[in-house]
Amino acid sequence: MRILCLDFDGVLHAYTSGWQGVDKVADGPTPGAMAFLRAAVDSFQVHIYSSRSGSIVGRLAMADAVRSWLIADGMSPDDALDFVERGVCWPSEKPAAFITLDDRALCFKGEFPTLESLHNFKTWVEINKDANRAAEGAPR
Repeated sequence: MRILCLDFDGVLHAYTSGWQGVDKVADGPTPGAMAFLRAAVDSFQVHIYSSRSGSIVGRLAMADAVRSWLIADGMSPDDALDFVERGVCWPSEKPAAFITLDDRALCFKGEFPTLESLHNFKTWVEINKDANRAAEGAPR
């Protein structure tokens, strides 16, 4: 089965509060994340990876968050525990994946981006914050 690597912060974890520490998952899931995750394990070997992954404390924090989100999404506590222990992988290093879903990546299509575009890169969370500020009339 092909490996799907899912970034945690900004993909599964909404990450609207930003970085709070390797062991802190401050926000809930991104809308639709648990339904996507539950479906993805039927088609891929899902690896959940983050800058947190180098630490056992970070991997446990991610697993605990996903387990609690699955329970809140209607999965039984036993099934949620089984899912995070056997349904997905929690690698300590970025896996060699068939495809990676990450909020801080660009797809290389044979041409290099400008350095300016890289410096101006924004995640979907940052774009949404800017849009909300603009809608409220606040300066950016």
